[in-house]
Amino acid sequence: MIPATLPASILDRVLGLALSPAAPDAGNRVSIEGLAFGPGQDGATELRILRFEASALRLSSGPFTLEIGKLALHQLAAQVRTEGGRPRLHAANAASAEFSGVKAYGPLALPPPPGPATHVVHVHGATPASSPGASAPATSWSLAPLAAAEGTLRAEIVDAHLLFDADVTVPIRQGLVEFRDATVEHVGPDSRMGASRLGIYVDAPNGRSYLYQFASAPVAGVEYERRGAMLGPWVTDRGRLHLQPFGEWLLRQLAGGQALGVTEQARLLFDRTRVSGEVRLGDGRFAAPWLQAELAGRAEGRNAVRLHSVAVGRELDVEMGALSARNVVLGSGPTRARCDEITGALTLRVFVDAGQLRFAFELGQVRMAGLHLQRQPAQPA
Repeated sequence: MIPATLPASILDRVLGLALSPAAPDAGNRVSIEGLAFGPGQDGATELRILRFEASALRLSSGPFTLEIGKLALHQLAAQVRTEGGRPRLHAANAASAEFSGVKAYGPLALPPPPGPATHVVHVHGATPASSPGASAPATSWSLAPLAAAEGTLRAEIVDAHLLFDADVTVPIRQGLVEFRDATVEHVGPDSRMGASRLGIYVDAPNGRSYLYQFASAPVAGVEYERRGAMLGPWVTDRGRLHLQPFGEWLLRQLAGGQALGVTEQARLLFDRTRVSGEVRLGDGRFAAPWLQAELAGRAEGRNAVRLHSVAVGRELDVEMGALSARNVVLGSGPTRARCDEITGALTLRVFVDAGQLRFAFELGQVRMAGLHLQRQPAQPA
């Protein structure tokens, strides 16, 4: 075994990232067992390592930071090429890997939709997401695990200065929110939730208030309320929300630069709203412009999401104690990582800091099988 503390400049040159210790008094500690190297294909240098361990790593790229408490790679094979007089990692494969103490944080912003030149990664067995009446590229948002989601969301609203204090319960069955089953309980006659062509609303004793307004109709995944004969005043069907198409539609709007339709009244409510709940996701494909994966293990109780917030307008915590995914592809640019299977636990915190939306992401004990990293050479202008 070869223990070493690698200077930041070496890994910076190989990875093309800014590297520094995870703590001021800690180094980037690396140990290597079973090292062999020699000439590879097309002038590359090939490295083979039986076991590679690293700890206390901190990598930065622009406003984003990644910290790794400890990682271990088994049966690692890597190719390093010289580009512009600097060694750069071109490809790497590992039979398995373990990570712990992984943290990522930075500003939260949706990436722009992929342009014509964007590389598209096709995962075996997966098909591009689409919604009725619209086509989408393979790297657009896909939230297939929501189609079979099961769970219940609860909210406690403290709103003495506006409309009412309320306890809200929203059941989710087979990826569907049936507004007739949602309850809004408070002192006096209870209120009712629903969806009209104008948006998602609450009918309170003192009138209708909109929580989210639609810019135009129809909206994907929304079935609007129905009224009695001759457009009478009585609502006979409160409508329903199909989570997968509605979530994909909402993310496409945000990625396209359109503002959220949250009303000012709802923003004030959210600052006084405590949220909790659990949603059990189904098996299926999740895809974003920078990530693709297939969630699996619903029958074994995996991929359950727990939500918690003391004030949903200011922060939201998301936990997955038993993440299970396969055919994972990370990255849409020249550098992409693939993983045959991944299991572990994760937490995500989204919060507002100094008026900016930010995220903090943590991975617990994570295991990967079949890890592949590929870096495409720069395309000529």
